[in-house]
Order: sequence, then C-alpha cells, then structure tokens
Amino acid sequence: MLDAAKRLLMPSKRSDVAPFIVMDVMAAAARIEAAGGRVIHMEVGQPAAPAPSTARRAAMAALAAGNLGYTAALGMPSLRRRIARYYKDCHALDIDPDRVVVTTGSSSAFILSFLALLDAGDRVALASPGYPPYRHILQALDCEPVSIPITQATRYAMTVDALRETHRTSPLRGILVASPANPTGTMMAGAALGDLIRAAEAEGIAFISDEIYHGLDYAFAAETALAFSPNVIVINSFSKYFCMTGFRIGWMVVPETLVRTIERLQQNLAISVPTLSQIAAEAAFEGRDEMEAVKRGYEENRQILLDGLPKAGLDQFLPVDGAFYLYADISRFSNDSHDFARRMLSEAGVAATPGIDFDPLNGGKFLRFCYAGSTAHMREAVERISGWLRR
Repeated sequence: MLDAAKRLLMPSKRSDVAPFIVMDVMAAAARIEAAGGRVIHMEVGQPAAPAPSTARRAAMAALAAGNLGYTAALGMPSLRRRIARYYKDCHALDIDPDRVVVTTGSSSAFILSFLALLDAGDRVALASPGYPPYRHILQALDCEPVSIPITQATRYAMTVDALRETHRTSPLRGILVASPANPTGTMMAGAALGDLIRAAEAEGIAFISDEIYHGLDYAFAAETALAFSPNVIVINSFSKYFCMTGFRIGWMVVPETLVRTIERLQQNLAISVPTLSQIAAEAAFEGRDEMEAVKRGYEENRQILLDGLPKAGLDQFLPVDGAFYLYADISRFSNDSHDFARRMLSEAGVAATPGIDFDPLNGGKFLRFCYAGSTAHMREAVERISGWLRR
C-alpha cells in the first residue's frame, strides 16, 4: 500500500529541473546571518534601494481605500497606456496600448511567451552564459533550450552566423536575447540587435527580447527590439530599474496576433495580476528622478569594482556595459566556482553567485558579482575579498 502511494506521488519528468543556485547561496548567507555573522550580499540581482516614493504612496492610498478586486486579465487599461507612453518617451515609438500585457513579474511573461509560441519539443536558442530560468522553464514545458556559447570574439553577444549555423543543424522555433544581459552585464549595439532580429525573422524564428535591465545602461544607450520589428515579443519588468522586486510586476509588448492568445492563457493561469502592484507600478513612472539617482549609485559601485577587484587579483572580467553585474574570471584561483563561492561566503563573508548557475559547461571559471547594494558595502566587499585572496 505504501509503495503504491509512493508511486502515485512520484514527481513528473518535466519537474526535474536544476535548482536556481543563486537562491541556494542566498539561503546559505541567511544561515550565517541567523547565527550572528555578517554578510555582504552580492549574489541576488536585487536593488538595495526601495521602490520610488510615488509607487509606495500610491500603494498605501490604495490599501487605505480598501477595495482591491480583480482587474482585466491583460492589466489595468491606465497602466497599459502608461507603459505604451514609456516607449514614446524613451524610444520615440508609438506602441498601441492594446499590445501591452501586464504580468506577474518577468517570470510569468516568459511562461506566457513560451506557451503562446512553442509546442512540446520546440527548440529555442539561448546565449550561454545566460539566466538559468530560461533553460529551466523551457525544460518544464517539454521544450528544448539550445545553448549557444558566446565568447570574447563576439564581445559576448549572440551573432547572426551562430544563429544560422545552429538553425541549419537542427531547426529552431525561437530565440531569446537579453541586452543588457544577466550574468554578463554586456549589451548589444543597436545595429547588431537589428541584424539579429532580421536574420531570425528571415529564418522563421520567433524573437523574444528580455529588456528587464533597460534603464541601467552605462557604456551606451540600450535599444528596444521594438525599434526593429513589430513581430517581436518584448519582456520588461518593474523589478530592476524601478527597484520593485517584491511587487512582482512586469509587462510584455506582443504582436497583435498574439494578444488574444496570451489573454486566454493569463485568464486561466492567473486571472489577473495583483491590483495593488499595478497601482504602484503606474505611479512608479512618476518617480524616474529618484531612480536616476539610484542608477548613479550603481555607476559608482561599478567603478569601485572595476578599480578594486583587479588589485585583489580578479583582473579578468567581461565588459560591464549595463545591468548591475560583473562576471569575473576566477580561473587564476579556482576552476570550481561553486566551491570558490562557498569558501568566499564562509571565510570572507561575501556572497556571490557561481558561474555554473549560468553556464553549466564553462561556468566553473566564473563568478557573478551584483553591485546593486550600497556604496559602503561595495567598498567593504572589495576589502574583504582582497584580504581573503591574499591569505
């Protein structure tokens, strides 16, 4: 009887996805803190700054009013209009608000995109290193993530040649590109992004653009994929630039032909996005001055790492164009980034994410540092790492 019950409760094959290691690092750091230790957090891509005061005030007023019911599945019309206006203000693009879909963070936007576009067995090209849940969500949906290694030779960006070669070896249904990228912090120039979109469309490959780090660009201005085609899916979020991770709210801009498909999926999977978060998100757009001040803090933090880590011996890293990440080569010290990160946390009290989270093949030689914390913490982190590596 017990054996029969166990068989009934066996996990599905599709649920057998790898853990998101950064969350394990965060849990290990929390255990150290619970025991009285002090940790500098550079593992999770989470801003230390709060949401804009405009968003917080709007949320408090909405709570005081008391009635927070469901909204339309695609989102509050006023928020969808405000998101469309964002593209006019920032990119001089006229986007129909009817193409905007409000989502529960960017995470649900990836799920909705994959469900709308892909069938079981479809293959999707991803840059490697890249954000782990891309792979894991695709696997859970019985789709095949196809990792395309990116290297210094292409400035760590996906190329037209690599896409075509992969597609002609075995056909692709989609490609997902992030710029600025996680974990590398690298960005694609507008011309290169446009060429890649045109090449994908010519091959019949659907293009998904992860733009959740837009606004956090330092080397040059980030360009939206919407500037090059109306047929792409663009995913963005209030989590990063607007410092609203816990609000769990994002958005998509989708081709007209997919709006109703995604609406049906949203109706059934979520009914609607939390109303309180939508109200706060709409107000967040009026807090851009605050967020630009936060961004200037990231730029200072970025410079602290660019100056300080080489002095500590970590002098090889990818271009730090945008987002708030530095992807450092640690092979001078170790080829086991998981062990290196574990020891750095326990011995130096600095939490960072091992590269194997982002690149199972070559990530043992890399570590991702997030510099979204306070400037004082970034300085202390460099001092701690320097002292630890010199022991």
